[in-house]
Amino acid sequence: MTQAGPLLKLSVIIPCYNEKNTVLQVIDKVAALPLPVKTELLIVCDGSTDGTRELLKERFPCDTEKIRVLYHEHNLGKGAAVRTGAAAATGDYLIVQDADLELDPGDYLPLLAPILEKKAEVVFGSRSRKGFGKIRLLSLLANRIVTFLTNLLYGSRLTDQACGYKVMPVRLFNELGIKSKGFEFCAEITAKVLKTGRYPITEVDVDYHPRSYAQGKKIKWLDGFIVAWNIVKYRFTR
Repeated sequence: MTQAGPLLKLSVIIPCYNEKNTVLQVIDKVAALPLPVKTELLIVCDGSTDGTRELLKERFPCDTEKIRVLYHEHNLGKGAAVRTGAAAATGDYLIVQDADLELDPGDYLPLLAPILEKKAEVVFGSRSRKGFGKIRLLSLLANRIVTFLTNLLYGSRLTDQACGYKVMPVRLFNELGIKSKGFEFCAEITAKVLKTGRYPITEVDVDYHPRSYAQGKKIKWLDGFIVAWNIVKYRFTR
């Protein structure tokens, strides 16, 4: 593994689709973090139709050095939104932050610690210790299956392949050539990082506060099959 250099700037990519009730809270939480690095926030409004777009335009009428808002005219999917954010990123490393409150930005410091200490270049969050007890049984089963498939096919020892917190160099993300448009992008990132053989994945425990579908949760059971298929597909293709 190539040793990580000094972490100078972190690009926080916030994909956002119909999250008017939480997006500003997430942005404020991230912006207020006392991190030992420079940060930029890239909010990607992915064709929202619930007033999120108007809310963001009112709050952020113009871009600043720290906060930029990018807009998709139509909903293209979480993976597509992350790719848009990564293409605009000027940081050394990136992290994906969902626009809901399921994952806590307060976990950024432990996520960044292995990188700042030059012990890792790729860090994933894991909800296995702090969050799995809060997940519905079917969701937990799906998580176990996709994580098991990942470990079986790629020789890894992950505990939570599907966790949204993934930190890596921006240059690495761009080199991976991510194609996914939907929720399966997490599986593609994991598969392609592992296939390089050059970037062992370090996991860090993070907290988790799952929400219900009535509260706006968007990933569906069908997405689990799509994720599983992509784990298998990228084992044998690029």
